[in-house]
Amino acid sequence: MDFKNIKYMSDHWQIGKKSKKTYIKQELEKAILVGVIYKNTEEEVKVYLDELDFLAKTAGAITVKIYTQRLNQPDKRFFIGKGKVAEIKEYIEKRGDIDMVIFDDDLTGKQTIKLEEEFGVKIVDRSTLILDIFAKRAQKAQAKAQVELAQLQYLLPRLRGLWTHLERQRGGIGMRGPGEMEIETDRRIVKDKIKKLKDKLAVIDRQDRTRRKRRDEMIRVSLVGYTNVGKSTLMNQLTKSEVFVENKLFATLDTTVRKMVIGRMPFLLSDTVGFIRKLPHHLIESFKSTLDEAKESDILLHVVDISHPQFEDQIKTVNSTLRDLGAIDKTTFYIFNKIDLYRKNYFDELLDQETKDQIMSQLEEKLINDYGENVIFVSAIEKENIDTLRDKLAVLIEEKYKIRYPYKTHYW
Repeated sequence: MDFKNIKYMSDHWQIGKKSKKTYIKQELEKAILVGVIYKNTEEEVKVYLDELDFLAKTAGAITVKIYTQRLNQPDKRFFIGKGKVAEIKEYIEKRGDIDMVIFDDDLTGKQTIKLEEEFGVKIVDRSTLILDIFAKRAQKAQAKAQVELAQLQYLLPRLRGLWTHLERQRGGIGMRGPGEMEIETDRRIVKDKIKKLKDKLAVIDRQDRTRRKRRDEMIRVSLVGYTNVGKSTLMNQLTKSEVFVENKLFATLDTTVRKMVIGRMPFLLSDTVGFIRKLPHHLIESFKSTLDEAKESDILLHVVDISHPQFEDQIKTVNSTLRDLGAIDKTTFYIFNKIDLYRKNYFDELLDQETKDQIMSQLEEKLINDYGENVIFVSAIEKENIDTLRDKLAVLIEEKYKIRYPYKTHYW
């Protein structure tokens, strides 16, 4: 296939989604997940693999088997040891219906080739899977260009080992994006395409900066957080609008901005793309212009899924990404969402109300000690504490207006 004519294949991968032309329900691909324990503990790798399973489901696959292996360091040829390769190969041959093997770490081009030769199925690593989901979710021209740029930047150093593999690519998970190409057109064509995409994004970015400049008079607030913590649901509750919500990772990629008024305080509220562990570096780089909405905001609403057992690690991941973006020093309000699920998961039915209140009080005290005074428990889906959140947010916004317009606040 001529690289110049490459286009996304996501239109042909509609999982139970209605389109104007047809309604096709694609059969879920069957996947094996593989994780290696060499830098993290076994418990941490289990959490990462649970997340990888969720990523696979979001992409349209069902996990049928999970393998882990403890290694001092990954194998140069297969990433995993030869014994584990033989074990997985035997299982694949025995079942006969496995479509892919998904690794929780990034693979080199040569490792991908070797593993595919051994297993006879598609090999997908974590970054490829995330990029695939982004390619599927991207709607606006900017998001599509950003995803394509990230895909090409990820592909470029792997071209030498992957080009013959790409000639055999099929549709489905991990196959959206650059597609197949011939070796004689690889690096030069990819680099030219990367340059064109960067130029295109630079133009879009200038237009976005101009739009943001026109909005500078108002205080700007951004929702940030780990993926699937309920940012879009919370935005819908605060703005009474209809931002797309789905219980899948990266349900929304395009930044949504809404004008709001609380009391007499007008401001702009934006919903940004969710973060995740091991987010591909090129994806962060490509989406920096989109994430500028958070960088240039006056207040960050850091939404946290309090019901998640690893919510503190998720906070660290988000804060680390915000630090990379230069947005860590913003006034931050920590919104611990899904408090209804927290009670359901962690409260014994026999506990009396007084004990429950005491547990919640102690938890709140701990979180205030860890993250500051701007902390609140809410349930966006149950509308719990939303009015209290509005009141607290109004105080923060008014303080910002007093600093920016000390003599004009009474006009708002």
